[in-house]
Amino acid sequence: MRDGTRGPRAKLWRRPHRNPHHVNDLLSAILLGIVEGITEFLPISSTGHLLIAERWLGARSDLFNVAIQAGAILAVTFIYWRTLWSMMQNWRRPETRDYVMKLAVAFLITAALGLVVSKMGFKLPETVTPIAWALVVGGVWMLLAEKFAANRPDHTAVTWKVAILVGLAQIVAGVFPGTSRSAATIFIAMLAGTNNRAAATEFAFLVGIPTMYAATGYELLKTMHGGGAAGEDWTGLAVAFVVSTIVAFAAVKWLLGYIRSHRFTAFAIYRIALGIALLLFLPAGG
Repeated sequence: MRDGTRGPRAKLWRRPHRNPHHVNDLLSAILLGIVEGITEFLPISSTGHLLIAERWLGARSDLFNVAIQAGAILAVTFIYWRTLWSMMQNWRRPETRDYVMKLAVAFLITAALGLVVSKMGFKLPETVTPIAWALVVGGVWMLLAEKFAANRPDHTAVTWKVAILVGLAQIVAGVFPGTSRSAATIFIAMLAGTNNRAAATEFAFLVGIPTMYAATGYELLKTMHGGGAAGEDWTGLAVAFVVSTIVAFAAVKWLLGYIRSHRFTAFAIYRIALGIALLLFLPAGG
């Protein structure tokens, strides 16, 4: 699920693959892989950026979008493999078991409510306007949330309240594209008590691993069952997958280093500026 709890961005753009500016298909796949890799885990909305990119590079199949998402997830799994392995080795320790249970609760809340939303027939918007507004509102919310969190004593522990709210935040990110799964989960964790940026980010990313694997697997099964693999550009798909994995790895490693000494202010300002630009320069309903 994109931005955490929903299906691939192809759902936003229901039309055959078309490259309106005649960009080479392989180059288009590489560029889309780069966009996905950079934006999937940064708090700037991967959905919004891919929708904009597909206006210029042409929309891709559901399977293609699933593949590049899987690449980004794989990258984060590589980054946290030591943490995940340590959890498996030390699961008998009370503190480890408690943390893992909180991850599980956050994931199960998202999975259960995600299925409810899916059964209700929820569909993503096919225009950029609601995403632009979500970018602006989310950016303002990030600025306010970080200012509020900065005035509280540093706290790294993840409470049950944080775990439950992070699970709910992933659903909110799914229902309102442009919110950004990472932004929603990181900042709700900070507001709910885990106001240490590094601790909140780690919990949000660790919850995102099973959440996004489950969502990707679900979408992949639907795509394959529906015959979505027919006529697929497998070369472009493979290249985009590799590019997304490499770029996401670099982007997340950079982010984890950046937040040790910086706030998320720059991301919030970028979101607001991008959202306003989209509202001003794209035609109404575009």
